[in-house]
Amino acid sequence: MSSTPASSPALPQRRRFLKLGLGATVLLAVAGAGTALLSKPGLVEGRLSAPARQLMRAITLAVCGDLLPPEGPAREARLTSHLEQVDRQIAGFPPALRAELGQLLTLLGTAPGRIGLMGLRSPWAEASPAEVQARLQSMGRSGLGLRQQVFHALRDLNCLVFFNDPASWPLVGYPGPRTS
Repeated sequence: MSSTPASSPALPQRRRFLKLGLGATVLLAVAGAGTALLSKPGLVEGRLSAPARQLMRAITLAVCGDLLPPEGPAREARLTSHLEQVDRQIAGFPPALRAELGQLLTLLGTAPGRIGLMGLRSPWAEASPAEVQARLQSMGRSGLGLRQQVFHALRDLNCLVFFNDPASWPLVGYPGPRTS
C-alpha cells in the first residue's frame, strides 16, 4: 500500500483553503461586530429600541400570527400590548441575560447580521410573516448550534409572553386555570 507523502500537492492546498476559511470567518466576525457596535442598540435602558421593536414585531407575526386577531385595529392593539409585555419580561431577566439578548437584537438589527445569521434579505419592517417564518424554521433545523440557539431565543420569548397573557387565552381556546 502506498501512502500519500506529507509533501503531496493536496496538503498545501488544503492548508491554504483552511487558512482562507479561517481568515474569512475572522473577517466576517470582526466586520459584524464593528457594524453592530456602530448601529443602534437592541435594548435601551432595558427596553426594546425602535429597530428591535420592528424585529420582534416581525418575529411575533411569524410565530404567533395565526393565533392573533385578523388584520385590523384589534390585531394592532394586540401586537402593541404583546411588545409592551416583551419589554416587561426582558426587564425581569438577570442583567447577563439582558446583555446577551441586547447583543443579539443589535446584531439582528443590522443588515449583515440579519442576512448572515437568519438569511433574511428583506428589512424587518418589509419582511412578510411567511418569509420570517421560513427563515426561523431554517434556523431551527440548522446544523449550527448558534443558529438553533437564536431560533429558540426568539421563538421562546414570544411564546412565553403570548401564552402567559390571559388576553391570549381566548384566542387559543384556553379557558384559564381551574378555580377549584
